[in-house]
Amino acid sequence: MAWEIELYEGSSGAKPVREFLDSLQGFTRAKVYAAMELLKGYGVGLGFPHVKKLAGTQLWELRTAGESKVRVIYVARYGKKFLLLHGFVKKEQKTPRREIAVAEERLREHSSRLTV
Repeated sequence: MAWEIELYEGSSGAKPVREFLDSLQGFTRAKVYAAMELLKGYGVGLGFPHVKKLAGTQLWELRTAGESKVRVIYVARYGKKFLLLHGFVKKEQKTPRREIAVAEERLREHSSRLTV
């Protein structure tokens, strides 16, 4: 059975990951969706260079290479599901701490809704 992908939705109904994906153009968008299909097919077995663990967190980074380096930060959930938390175009060598902080905050907010 393939893994499922869920896109983060804020408590207000905002869908920032969907909006980010929709903002991508042509070949870049196709590369991200192809990477998402690999993630669904291989699950946690998908390795580098497609995914990378973000050190010191429970988060992972779905990666595309090429001219525009798109990153989608996600976490694996129970029931063979991935929750995609935040997407951005990487412009620096290291993943910026502010991008990780956005994903961590969204994960906290999402998790708090599940426990209420």
